[in-house]
Amino acid sequence: MYKNILVHALVNIGDVVLTTSAIALLKKAYPESRITMMVRPFARQLIENNPVIDDVMVFDYKSKEKSLTTTVRMIKEIRRRKFDASISFDRKMRPALLTWLAGIPVRVGPSKVFDDKPSWVTHLYTDVIKITCNLDNSLQAETYQNIVREFTKQAGSAKPVIARIMPENEKRAAELLALLPENKYRIALCIKGTFPLKTWPIERYVEVVHELARKYDCSFCIVGSRSDRDYADELIQSAQTPVVNFCGNTDLIDLAALLKYVDLFLTVDTGAAHIAATVGVPMVVVYGCTSPTRWHPLSDKTITLYSDVPCRPCKLLAAECPAPRCLENVTVAEVLRACICHLEG
Repeated sequence: MYKNILVHALVNIGDVVLTTSAIALLKKAYPESRITMMVRPFARQLIENNPVIDDVMVFDYKSKEKSLTTTVRMIKEIRRRKFDASISFDRKMRPALLTWLAGIPVRVGPSKVFDDKPSWVTHLYTDVIKITCNLDNSLQAETYQNIVREFTKQAGSAKPVIARIMPENEKRAAELLALLPENKYRIALCIKGTFPLKTWPIERYVEVVHELARKYDCSFCIVGSRSDRDYADELIQSAQTPVVNFCGNTDLIDLAALLKYVDLFLTVDTGAAHIAATVGVPMVVVYGCTSPTRWHPLSDKTITLYSDVPCRPCKLLAAECPAPRCLENVTVAEVLRACICHLEG
């Protein structure tokens, strides 16, 4: 029975959310254990005050001039906390080295997690969990959960768990939603992916907004990071219907609180979709180059739309793609049908 476990996922927001489903299984297997999660700074809000995670360690190693100092400090801190086991959900070299140098006696990690390429990082683990599935055709959350199932020899499944929504998050969400017109339906949009081959064309969103406003009594807002704000303004300037720009006005838990009170969330494949899944909002997710089979949010209120082109999932950068049919082939009519299904369902 392990009493003090370190888990690490130095990955993007969506993946951090998905790994919490595996941590929920770990907590079920070892209910008396203290679980600490190591994440990058931007994911801290998802982990602090999380029902299945007892503590958070933030590891910021991007700054070159601070990298060595930060790494040495982190090794000392891990040693001080005397963990008896660690579990990797990222198969990254840096955290594997940290846990090895800190002397954690049991170090668990997957044979693969994001791609099929072999890596000598697995030599730093004491227990390598053999992942045999085709990653592109398997739900990523299941891959994370399989790591825990194989290690603990426990069955079962779990949903992702983010930090508790606090009264201050509810208050912020209410303040923002009060800026919307008082219509029957509230519809939130997240229109920009982390790279171009995830981003459905703006003019198609404009058509969707126009048709939904014509058919239903609804108000619209756009959510996203501060860096998405100008892109969202492009849609707003083209739309015939008022749309309010909330990009940069919420932190991650504020966003979860806000999405609790909307009637529909239309989004691209992004971390916001996985946050939305934890609050049960009806959702339509448009996929471009990524696989909906693999990156489907864990929610039965999600409709995924994608073009089944032979080159998906894509291994190219956007600049190298001669004709991104994966996005172009997802039509306005398909998206409208999915939105209407939720609104009338």
